[in-house]
Amino acid sequence: MKSLSEIDTTSKRASRAAGYSWGISEEVGKNIRTLEMFGLPGIKNLNDFFKKKKRYQFENLNLISLNNKTVKSHFCPIISGTSFLDQIKSLENLNEIKFEKIGYPLLFLPFVSRASEIVGKRLFLKLDDREFLLNFNNNIYSNFIKNNIIEVANFISIKFLNNADSFLEKEWNELYKLSEDTFVEETDSLKKSGAGAGLTDND
Repeated sequence: MKSLSEIDTTSKRASRAAGYSWGISEEVGKNIRTLEMFGLPGIKNLNDFFKKKKRYQFENLNLISLNNKTVKSHFCPIISGTSFLDQIKSLENLNEIKFEKIGYPLLFLPFVSRASEIVGKRLFLKLDDREFLLNFNNNIYSNFIKNNIIEVANFISIKFLNNADSFLEKEWNELYKLSEDTFVEETDSLKKSGAGAGLTDND
């Protein structure tokens, strides 16, 4: 089994060889590492994307807006993702952002996951009928469990979710009150471990 470090390094170098700058290639390396760590087929999709990129012209999306529609071909997932991540601070006030036809959208997903961490909000990403809940780049919940290649998502939406507790204030207060009853009995061994303890009287 390949280590995450190997996956990161190889993906980064392959991205550079495919024509991306070292800066963007480093981002791709981190992203493929993230996908594989979360059990999503990053290497499989990246490899197929690079093969298709040799014979297909993907469109670069450099400025993200509320509705993003491609003119000629599918959006490049790497340039689109880089643009989204770079512009996330100016985008977070939008409730929902929509895209049409992003090629190899699983390669776009980690950029959105990292954006979730930057803005401190959960993001809900939908790729056609596949749904992903991105939690501050710590984990990804999804109904997509297949280890396969997704060549294109025709409809993509990203929703910024408001942070909210999953419990009632009453439940929190009850638990907090119980926590105040915590009592740790100071044993002889704890006393001896304190400052000045451990001296032996040999008289």
